[in-house]
Amino acid sequence: MGAPPGTELRSAPRYALLIRTAKIIADGREFLCIIRDASATGLKIRLFSDLPKARELAVELMTGDRYPVELIWQADDYAGVRFPKEIDVEKLLDESRGTYPKRQIRLQIVLSGVLHSGGEAVSVVFRNLSQQGACVESDKWLLMNELVRIDTGVTPPLYAKVRWRSHPRYGLIFEHTFRLEELARISAPLQFAQALESHARASDSPPSASEG
Repeated sequence: MGAPPGTELRSAPRYALLIRTAKIIADGREFLCIIRDASATGLKIRLFSDLPKARELAVELMTGDRYPVELIWQADDYAGVRFPKEIDVEKLLDESRGTYPKRQIRLQIVLSGVLHSGGEAVSVVFRNLSQQGACVESDKWLLMNELVRIDTGVTPPLYAKVRWRSHPRYGLIFEHTFRLEELARISAPLQFAQALESHARASDSPPSASEG
């Protein structure tokens, strides 16, 4: 969309051939991406799915730093985004200078499952999901380092150990991690589905008094 790849965002020196895992946030929906090159004015990113139309876009890094952006073009698996104002690109690239220590990208996600623990099967709700683990809510009290299995219907069975707990929330670390592209392909349809549900709820809301 817009200008073809490579014709925008060239006014500032670029750092090319990067591979930085990140997420792009479109009106609150989160999608995995890879930053391939960067400058003070914008980024070229690799996508794993089309982006939905959104009023607000931002890119968040593995350090937790978040940058608002504007979509300039999108073609095949790539997109070009522009910062509203120039940034310190060296800070963006220095993963030791972020808000948090470098960590796996966590996707806020709407996903439910059935957790199997101690011969019981209970419903759980995911709060976030990464390549290596997840945060879930469970009414059942779980033990530290307990091995559990979660069936979601959209992922392979997830075998995980309890790494931390603050009932009803539990942090899990998977026995087998997701490949980045695998997690992206699983999570994107869930984000699109949630966006459609939110849009439908908004459309079904009664008009306000000012709307007549």
